[in-house]
Amino acid sequence: MASIKDVAAEAGVSVATVSRVLNDHPSVSDDARTRVLAAVETLGYRPNAVARSLRTDQTRTLGLVISDVLNPYFTELARSVEEEARSLGYSVIIGNADERPDLQDHHIRTLLDRRIDGLLVSPTDGGSPLILDAARGGTPMVFVDRWIPGVEVPVVRADGRAAVRDLVAHLHALGHRRLAIIAGPAATTTGSERVEAFRAALAEYGLPLPDAYTGQGDFQAESGRRVTEGFLDLPEPPEVVFAADNLMALGALDAVRARGLRVPDDLALAAFDDIPWFVHTDPPVTAIAQPTGELGRAAVRALVDRIEGRPPQSVTLAARLVARRSCGEPAPQEPPGPEGFPAPQEPSPATNRSQT
Repeated sequence: MASIKDVAAEAGVSVATVSRVLNDHPSVSDDARTRVLAAVETLGYRPNAVARSLRTDQTRTLGLVISDVLNPYFTELARSVEEEARSLGYSVIIGNADERPDLQDHHIRTLLDRRIDGLLVSPTDGGSPLILDAARGGTPMVFVDRWIPGVEVPVVRADGRAAVRDLVAHLHALGHRRLAIIAGPAATTTGSERVEAFRAALAEYGLPLPDAYTGQGDFQAESGRRVTEGFLDLPEPPEVVFAADNLMALGALDAVRARGLRVPDDLALAAFDDIPWFVHTDPPVTAIAQPTGELGRAAVRALVDRIEGRPPQSVTLAARLVARRSCGEPAPQEPPGPEGFPAPQEPSPATNRSQT
């Protein structure tokens, strides 16, 4: 394996010059920089990242703690974070909290011990002393998707309130009046915000949200199944169930099918957090989509700004309604194909009803 001395000999410069080039120091001539980079390529030299971090006090590594890696929303978020970080010269270490505050703190503690340069967190609750201590201690940090109110940390998130309002308007136009919600944990900002947005939107149409139509979930599929079973056992079940995340919606779908019922004939279903699977279910699921990829990229940019001494900015993007057929929407009209048969069509997202 080539050493830094080999690179210096190949380029005809000193070891100090090679070090300055590798650390992007401005005091190197263009000619010397070109020769050093050519030598690095020829010899296949790879700097020792650990030794460099000790010299520069940087590891070029970011930590990402997500709430649930099995949730397709967070999987996509993690992918966009990794891609954007790589484009900016950083690596990412990912920790999966599995919606558990204790596991979240374990990952944060481990990442801090590894001397990461900055931390992206989607908090599982609002009361982690470790997150608060890290933020107050100066650790570069950005909250993504969820946040902790009152903590001075940039937040990159989607605002779903307008999309929830669009959903309720859509359901009302379809003739639905008994609407229920499977809520996420009240300790998370997304859990509480989605319930309040749903309640406020119902109020605009003079529709109540009885306690019996509010079920407490935990952003996991099993809780969606359990809550939906309770709704179906009511003397007057709801006409629509709105699941506040995609996994709870899948659990709700399981509960309906386990009883031999059908969506939307017996119970309509809508979800927050669109996922690719929803276009392949029967019927395709009406959902609120977040700009997940852009959220991940914006979070990385905000964190790198903080690390590199630029003022970071909080970012709020808009979610949007994607209407499909799980709430009783009419099937899309298909143009006639050859010989008068309907033309084959791929499933596609329906109209965006949000004004963004």
